[in-house]
This record gives sequence, structure tokens and C-alpha cells, in this order.
Amino acid sequence: GRMAQDMTEKELLKMELDQLKKEVKNERQMVSKTGKELKEYIESMAAEDPLLKGVPEDKNPFKEKGGCTIS
Repeated sequence: GRMAQDMTEKELLKMELDQLKKEVKNERQMVSKTGKELKEYIESMAAEDPLLKGVPEDKNPFKEKGGCTIS
């Protein structure tokens, strides 16, 4: 697609309208209900969450493979 700054005002408004048409179909629920469900889900998954428990060094794909020395 084209960048937003290259589009005419009419094209931008049509894009916004299309987005709103999609959003209006979303089922809405009370935050008091979904917040509780979300909290329970997060707490139930905490034991497997790598951001909370860390990643073992041998399983970390981003670990540096080797270093370099400057002499």
C-alpha cells in the first residue's frame, strides 16, 4: 500500500471509514469481566513465561556464540 502522506484526504477518510466498519462488528464486553479473566489467564501461565522465569542459557537463540578479544 501507499504511505499515508501520499494519499488524498478522500482516500484517508475512506480508509478510516473501512476500519470503523470492521471495529463496529467487534463484540464488546465489560472490562470488569474481561480484566478478571485476563488476570487469571496471566497468572495461570506465569510458570511458563520466559519473561518472568528467564531462559536457560543453552536454550537462548540470542546468546552470543563467541566473543572477540582486542589486544
